[in-house]
Amino acid sequence: MLATNELTSAQRDDLRTIAAMIIPASDEYKVPGADDPAIQADMLATLGRDTAMVRAALDHLARMAGKPLAELDEAKRDAVAQEFRATGGVAAATLVRVVLQCYYRDDRVLRSLGLELRAPFPKGHVLPEGDWSLLDPVKTRGGKLRVS
Repeated sequence: MLATNELTSAQRDDLRTIAAMIIPASDEYKVPGADDPAIQADMLATLGRDTAMVRAALDHLARMAGKPLAELDEAKRDAVAQEFRATGGVAAATLVRVVLQCYYRDDRVLRSLGLELRAPFPKGHVLPEGDWSLLDPVKTRGGKLRVS
């Protein structure tokens, strides 16, 4: 089940707000902030087992703020976020981890870091189908363990 169905509208707004505070957009590095719609959609689609903890973190933030975090001015949001960081415990750590993992798997962010958008192996060295010649040195060594 998508977290969109499990988080309230206010919680989704607060998630977007806190994500932007954790990683703001950068024109200098040409990367989106963690509040980017594609990154937010990834978060909501992949929360899975972290949904309850993220929901608890967002509820804790809203209680500390006295209303949804997204409705506070920037100075108050920063003060609440600092207090949450100090007192949020596992829920705060989970929230930050969720934001970071979704942010750093976004293609635009990977490109900005100079990373390729594919697995690092075989780096263009495509092996022909059925070519087992790489195993020739292993085959010539003979068996190490023999059963008679």
